[in-house]
This record gives sequence, C-alpha cells and structure tokens, in this order.
Amino acid sequence: MSLPITSFSEDQAEAFDRIAEVMRSAGVDIEESMTLPRTEGGQGVLAVVGKAGSGKTMLLARLAEALTEASVEAISGEYESRRRKDRRTLAILAPTNKAASVLRNRGVPATTIHRILYTPLYDPEYEKIAEWLVGNADRPEVEGLSDAALDRAFAFFKQARSVPGALAAAGLKGSDFILGWKRREEPLDIGFVDEASMLDQRQFEDLQEIFPTLLLFGDPAQLAPVNQSGSMVFDELPASRKLTLSRIHRQDLDSPILDLAHALGDDSLTFEQFENLIEENAAKDDRVVVAPRVEAGMMARSPVLVWRNATRIRLIQAFRAAFDAPPDALLPGEPLICDGIELPLKHRKKRLDLEARGLIKGAQVIYLGPGKRAGFSRLHVIGAPDPQVSAASIVKIEMPDEEEPFIPFAANMGAAFLHGAAVTIHKAQGSQWPEVQVFAPDLYAASRTGRIEAGLPLWKRLAYVAITRAEERLYWVTRYRLGKPTEPLTIRDLDAPPAPLELTGDDFE
Repeated sequence: MSLPITSFSEDQAEAFDRIAEVMRSAGVDIEESMTLPRTEGGQGVLAVVGKAGSGKTMLLARLAEALTEASVEAISGEYESRRRKDRRTLAILAPTNKAASVLRNRGVPATTIHRILYTPLYDPEYEKIAEWLVGNADRPEVEGLSDAALDRAFAFFKQARSVPGALAAAGLKGSDFILGWKRREEPLDIGFVDEASMLDQRQFEDLQEIFPTLLLFGDPAQLAPVNQSGSMVFDELPASRKLTLSRIHRQDLDSPILDLAHALGDDSLTFEQFENLIEENAAKDDRVVVAPRVEAGMMARSPVLVWRNATRIRLIQAFRAAFDAPPDALLPGEPLICDGIELPLKHRKKRLDLEARGLIKGAQVIYLGPGKRAGFSRLHVIGAPDPQVSAASIVKIEMPDEEEPFIPFAANMGAAFLHGAAVTIHKAQGSQWPEVQVFAPDLYAASRTGRIEAGLPLWKRLAYVAITRAEERLYWVTRYRLGKPTEPLTIRDLDAPPAPLELTGDDFE
C-alpha cells in the first residue's frame, strides 16, 4: 500500500494501527487493500480525540485514502447507485457545510450529516443517466435529451464527480430529476464524523442507527453543544473506545496560534498572563496581531467572534452603519447566518429541498441581491458544493435593547436568517477562516464570572475555540472600537454561479 505511514507521529501511527484492527474485524483490510462482503453487525463506535494540531484531520484523510485503495466506495449524499451485496461504503461527515468544506479543501470527500440522513428520490428516467455516469449501466437514450446534452453531462461528471451537476450541465433543473427527499431507512457501512464535539445526543443516536461502524473525530477542549450540559457524546465512551492524539510533533510551520491554544491547557494560567503571551507572540510573529479595534472590512467574510449576544448585536449595527446600509434593505455582500426553516409540516418536501442545498441552521450565507419574486433572495451558501441558490427568505436584524428584531423584508415562510457580521464563539465551532478577529473584552468578561464548564474555566474554552478558528492570522481585538472599511461591500470575490436554483415552486402559499 502506498500510504506514507512514516509521516505519522507515534500516537497517530498507534491510532492508525488500532483503527486498522477495527476495520479488519468489520471486513476491510486497509493494510492489504482487501474487502469482504458486509455482514450484519459492525464494530460500534470508536472516538479519536485530540486538541488542535494533534493531527486528527491528517489521520482521517489517510484512513479515507486507505479505504478507497481497498475499494470501499465513498458516499456523497447526492446520489447512490443501486446496492450490491458485496458493496462496502464510507461516508465522511461534518455537522455543517462550512466544516465539510474545510475537509473538501484538503481533498477529503466530505458531506453534511443531513445529506446522509435524508436521500434524494430520482425520477426513474433520469436515474438511467446517473447509473450510466457512475459506471453501472450503458449509455441510455432519454426522451428530450440530445446526444450533445449527454456528452456535456459525461464531461462534467468526469471533472467534478457530481451527478446533480452533470444533470444540470445537460440542461435539467433539480425539480426535473429530484422528485423529493426521504429519511434514510437502510443502514450504510462505515462512517467518519469530523468535528464530533458539535454532535448532540439525537444526532449521535441517528448516526448509530445508520452506521454499524462509526468513527468520531473530536476535540475535547472545545465547547459542548448548548443542550448537552457541558459534555460531548464521546465523553461517555469507555476508555477502550477512545484513542487520544497528543501534539508531539509541530505542524503548520510552528504555528503561534496553536502555541497559544495549547498554552490554555496550563491550569495556573490567568487571563492577564494569557494576554501577555499574545502580546509576546505578536511582537515576533505577524500571524498574531494585537488590534486596538475591530475592522469592519474583515467582518464581511469572517465574522468577529464574541461571547455575549449583546456584543454581537452592537457590532452588527456598527458594521451596517460603517457600510451605510439602509435600514430597510440589505446590501449585496452582507453576511447572514441561517437560523432555521420556518415552514409548517405540510411543506416537508420544501424544507428538505432547502436543507439539502445547505440552508441548515448555522449555515453561513452571503446575500447577493433580491430574487425574482417578492420575499425571495439570491444567496451564496458558504462551503456548499453548489453554493448559488434563490430561496424564500425571512431576514431578521436584531437591534440593541429591542426584544423584537427588525425585518427589512420577508416571505410568508421560508429560510430564516440573522445577520452574520458577528457570531458567538459557540456558533463558530466547525468553521475556520484565513483571518479571524476575536473580541477580547468579551473573554475578559467571561473570566470575571468564574464559571467552570466540564472542569475548565469557561473563558479558556471560549478562547481556545475562538483562536483555533484562525487558519493563518489571529487578530486579538482589545477595545470597543470599529475601524471603517476602505472599500464598499462587494460580491466579486464569490465564484461566478450557474443559474441559481429556485428552491420552491410557489411562494409557500
């Protein structure tokens, strides 16, 4: 096998060997690149835990490569060919589109948990094309589609390996070939879940029903889900089911951001001492910056991270004022956060359509402009494979000292959004940005409360999560000030889209 095992640290190599044993017991030999037909039952749940920089993502990627070499088929969630008895499958999952896109940018074929829990129902006529594209059938003849259209579909699939994208290249709309969505009933095989610290108990139970062999990759130093009482789903696993990675080797060019994150593990470290460490690192490395103010220009694409909702709302208002945003409308380029889908149960199909395109709670979105119909918005969903979408929208802009948000425009029902120029550190989990601004006065306030969460001071958990969202540069903002932008908002930095998918057939009426 060609995997460069020698590049592993000692604890990564031990974890790889332990997982290889589990895979062999499940009928997949990743060292000999061999598989056996799947049998009933599996190996249960195994967790790989470690702090930032310990190599969890590297290990996940190498394991995925090994399973691919052993002819285990990756499941994307967008289309699945007909089942075969000897078929072995792997799904690599993340809780959000942004977290999944972080993996995809590293060459790992990840999708969201939602796209695995719910599967599309394809029109039988167009399913023939899908089966041909994935190599399970001969080239079909489809009424209404020319040979040139099929050629375009085939060329697209060879390049992007996306069945919906290939069908769109043939001139079809999603509503032509996807009849609806259904909750997955049949189990899959092997599942990897990244950012497992974000899983709540219900999601964990859903995944256990689907995957007889499930590997969780998570960071025990992050913040637990709000409804989990400070614990994470892998905390309750027995010690024999948890593999721990330590930061034995340095990564990312001796990252000062990771050095700061790991310094928070010192029990005696105070908030003031931590700020001194930040200043020392900033003096010798430009990847850490002590900033006297928040920069509005950066907030358009990477939100400033805060602890308190009151701080978040005030920073959002300051951001909009800095860009001269009108009170009754959004400017193209303003960032939004999906706050859920506001639809009655009878519109379940429309809900699934929206969620399948990435509009799940917590999704980061850029507003592109109004849609063709009242209440509709053209949107760019950050991290989604097909990011451009048009959907009925309810946009809520919260105001300081006001209980009810201001709503510049809204459809009767649809996807609900909050402004995304600032977000809480809890909501930022699973996401990363090249540059991140962390609002230090909020973390100081958290340190003054003396709150402890799962055995650690709350401010340390908040600081750890916040600073590890930065891939390249960390801005530690020390004052309640906002720097005005040097350029107007723009959408030129976003990928040029194909025609946006209209997600609904009516106005939800």
